[in-house]
Amino acid sequence: MSLPHGLLGVFASLACGLALAQQLPPEVDAALARAKVPRDAVSLLVVDAEGKSPPRLSHRANVPVNPASVMKLVTTYAALELLGPAFSWSTPVFVEGAVRDGTLFGNLYIKGQGDPKLVIERLWLLLRRVQGLGIHKIAGDIVLDRSAFEAVDADPASFDGEPLRPYNAAPDALLLNFKSVVMTFVPDRTANTAQVHFEPPLAGVQMQTSVPLSNGVNGASAACGDYRAALKADFSDATRIRFGGTYPASCFEKVWSVAYADPRSYNVRAVEGLWREMGGQLAGTVRDGRVPALNGAARNPTLQPLLEPAFEIASPTLAEVIRDINKYSNNVMAQQLFLTLSLPVRGQNGSQTSVAATQEASREVLRRWWTDRIGSNDLPTLDNGSGLSRNERISAQALARLLQTAYRSPLMPELMSSLPISGVDGTLKRARAMPQGSAHLKTGSLRDVTAVAGYVHAASGKRYVLVAIANHPNANAARPAFETLVEWVALEN
Repeated sequence: MSLPHGLLGVFASLACGLALAQQLPPEVDAALARAKVPRDAVSLLVVDAEGKSPPRLSHRANVPVNPASVMKLVTTYAALELLGPAFSWSTPVFVEGAVRDGTLFGNLYIKGQGDPKLVIERLWLLLRRVQGLGIHKIAGDIVLDRSAFEAVDADPASFDGEPLRPYNAAPDALLLNFKSVVMTFVPDRTANTAQVHFEPPLAGVQMQTSVPLSNGVNGASAACGDYRAALKADFSDATRIRFGGTYPASCFEKVWSVAYADPRSYNVRAVEGLWREMGGQLAGTVRDGRVPALNGAARNPTLQPLLEPAFEIASPTLAEVIRDINKYSNNVMAQQLFLTLSLPVRGQNGSQTSVAATQEASREVLRRWWTDRIGSNDLPTLDNGSGLSRNERISAQALARLLQTAYRSPLMPELMSSLPISGVDGTLKRARAMPQGSAHLKTGSLRDVTAVAGYVHAASGKRYVLVAIANHPNANAARPAFETLVEWVALEN
């Protein structure tokens, strides 16, 4: 049966548009060739953000690939919709026993509930509020409750062999300072040493507080160069941090963060070390445990001291937290947020159920949300929500639909403002090849994976969704090609 002439024309136009969309821009094609990344190793999609016109470019857009940290777009936008931009995490503190003459005759409990930004400054404020209750000595223990999340007992070296990189920290219901030690090196030329300041102080850990300065020929300052290698730091012993080298005098002040060698004991050491540094006294120990039930009927007041909620501290809002997650690609914060999606809601009496959040429960929450909001097609393969995974998969088409859905949403400003701006901030601050300020793009990088996805504002006034992902041993060399693609979109008149 022959088709009407007009319908033939429609099909011809669609076929022509598809052919044009599949054809790579010559400058992008050339950049991929220079990078020795074959076309069949990349997925590219450029489409109108409002979804009102055919794709400007589509190449292998329906193939599920490893997106690296671009997967954080799924986690952060789902969280904005499911939790709301004003959502915040609370960390309650409970006092068990009476307070007399500055002494708590009982235990102090700190219950973690997933706060992804309980950094050292906020832990200090929490302990300062404890002292504000008139407690300067604790006759019992400080008990850290981490039961809100199922324990993720991962080897920090298992992913990429870099156990001291803070991004490899495992999620934790009571995540303190990303389980990291922050070292600040301050050269003192008079003493010919660099002073080393550590945050937080860790109980039971010897920390070398100075290191010799190194000078160049005839007393001239040595070039700064790779000061970390020059220090010859030894972090292998969890009870001692030391340096076998020197610090270049020309480096001025530097700050270096490393993951603590024994993450299981980090919280206990950090809380005790900071409490004692603040002048607090502790007769017992700092230990892991659980907050006892608040139900008075289940307790024997003649045997057990009264447990009372003292106060709670609140995290920054979700809208603020996702800026850290996306602009700086913070993996452990993304995993905290991912687990929060399955965190049980508070009961009517303010208590928390005993069911812990789990990765599988969060995957199910996200799958249901995706089906309801984005559709049942191209359902992503989820792991931990951060992209720090060899198992996560998503297609460029699915990511584009997510970004188009977000663009039409009232939450679009929160998501877009969380993304790095080309040539301005975050992981795109040094992306000088892209037109400055023209794009808001999430970046992703793993061994054999490079990706960018987000929004590009063209000179024509149109805004496009752009997704570009390479899965190949030379993937890192594809960055210039992706920057060329962003420029190609941004310069459209």
